[in-house]
Amino acid sequence: MTVITGRFPRSRRSMNRLSESVDDFGKQAHFYWRAMAFIPFAVRKYKKETIRLIAEISMGTGALALIGGTVVIVGFLTLMAGGTIAVQGYSSLGDIGVEALTGFLAAFINVRIAAPVIAGIGLAATIGAGSTAQLGAMRVSEEIDALEAMAISSVPYLVSTRVVAGMVAIIPLYSLAVLASFGASRFATVVIYGQSGGVYDHYFSTFLQPVDILWSFFQAIAMAVVVMLVHTYYGYNASGGPAGVGVAVGNAVRTSLICVVTVTLLISLAIYGTSGNFNLSG
Repeated sequence: MTVITGRFPRSRRSMNRLSESVDDFGKQAHFYWRAMAFIPFAVRKYKKETIRLIAEISMGTGALALIGGTVVIVGFLTLMAGGTIAVQGYSSLGDIGVEALTGFLAAFINVRIAAPVIAGIGLAATIGAGSTAQLGAMRVSEEIDALEAMAISSVPYLVSTRVVAGMVAIIPLYSLAVLASFGASRFATVVIYGQSGGVYDHYFSTFLQPVDILWSFFQAIAMAVVVMLVHTYYGYNASGGPAGVGVAVGNAVRTSLICVVTVTLLISLAIYGTSGNFNLSG
C-alpha cells in the first residue's frame, strides 16, 4: 500500500511538468504568430528602427563595429569550415586514389550542409544572443512596460522589426559566407596540396548546381527567421533581473542551435528527398 501511494506524487509531478511544457509551447507559438503577423505593420510604421537594426545586425555597434560585427564572425567561421572540408576531403579521397574529386566535395557539401549550418550557428551566437540580451535588459528594467504605457505596441516595435532586420541582413551575410567557404576550399586544395587548378575547377563547376545555391539562400533565410523568433521570445519574456537575462540568453542559444540543425534536416528532406537529387557524372 505504501508503494502505491508513493507513486501518486511522482505521477502528479510528471503530469504537471507535461502540462507546463504544453502551456509553454502554446505561448511560444502564439508569440511567433503575433511577431510574424505584425511584420507588414512594423515595416510600414517603424522604418527608421528597422533600418537601424539592419545596420546594427550586419556591422555591429560600439567596439564590435571595429571588426565588422557579424560579417567578420560569420565569414571567418565559414572560411575555416570550407578549409576543413578541403583538408579532410583531399586526404580521404586520396586514400582511394580519387583526390581529383575534392572540387566535387566543395561544391556539394559547402552549399547543402556546411555553409548553412555554420552560418546559422554564427547567427545564433551573434545576432540572436545580442537580441536576447537587449530585450531581456529592457524587460527587467521595465522599458517594455513603459512602451506599452505610452500606447506603443511592443511586439511589432521590438520583435517584428528585429525579425525583418535578420531576414534582410542574412542575404549579404550569407553571400559572403558562401564565397568564403568556396575560396577556402580552393585555396587549401590548390595552394596547400598542390592539385591542378584546372582539375579542381572542372569538378567544382560540374557539380555546382545554381538551383542548389538558391535553395541554400532560402534555407539561410528560414534559419534567420527561426533564430530571431526564438531569441526575441526568450529576451522578451526574461525575468529575474540580470541573472535572469543571462539564463534567457543561454536557453535561447541552446534552443536556436537545435532549431538550426532541425531546419537544415527538414529543408534538405523537402528539397532533395531521400535520394539527394544527385547524379555522379563528369
